[in-house]
Amino acid sequence: MSLFVTLGAGVVFGLALAAPPGPMNAVIAEESVLRGRLAGFWAGLGAATADAIFFVLAYLGVVAVVESFPLLQGAMIAIGGVLMLYFAIGAARGARASFRPTSGAEPTVAEGKGFRKALVLALTNPYQVLFWLTIGVGLLRPGELDVLARLPVVGEDLAGTLVVATGSPALIGGFFLGVLTWIVGFPTGLVAAERRIETFAPIVAVGSAVVLAGFGVYFLYDAATTLAALATLGV
Repeated sequence: MSLFVTLGAGVVFGLALAAPPGPMNAVIAEESVLRGRLAGFWAGLGAATADAIFFVLAYLGVVAVVESFPLLQGAMIAIGGVLMLYFAIGAARGARASFRPTSGAEPTVAEGKGFRKALVLALTNPYQVLFWLTIGVGLLRPGELDVLARLPVVGEDLAGTLVVATGSPALIGGFFLGVLTWIVGFPTGLVAAERRIETFAPIVAVGSAVVLAGFGVYFLYDAATTLAALATLGV
């Protein structure tokens, strides 16, 4: 039974990580409503692939190197910001092209590159690196994990409700199963809604552009602040 509890806890944790709004889900949403659920899945798979890469690097201890070089962290934040602004422009253009005279068919907007976009964004996202430096490393080391305490908003109230052993293959497998569940279910739900509401595709595409642009501006501001602080310290 404990094996299934640990597996289920990993699934819950993976879903909790994948579901909150952010640049990755913005790309998944854009690809889903403009190019179909398969395109959305491939975008999600791009983000999940980055997590798998970070998992291996964290296991090998390579990810920790980033923590030792603040200048590298600042550069990564800046690159991520520029990429998000670039993809925001693409999402805005896709919104204009997404209006169709009829509804109910799979979106047919020009072929996208969701997998590559999501992968590049995730690999240059310092906060994703930070996750694997902290919580991710915690998943790998033998110990205990308070799963529900990590949930947004309600986590504090649920602390201590579900505590599982870390360092278990079942927990890691469940984590990625949770991520997979999201990248399959999220595009499917979006496409189902898009078929019922003709204007849904451009609304989601515009929303994706706004989210990406917002994160892009925030990342660039964060990078400028970080680099300015380093310059002051003479690093």
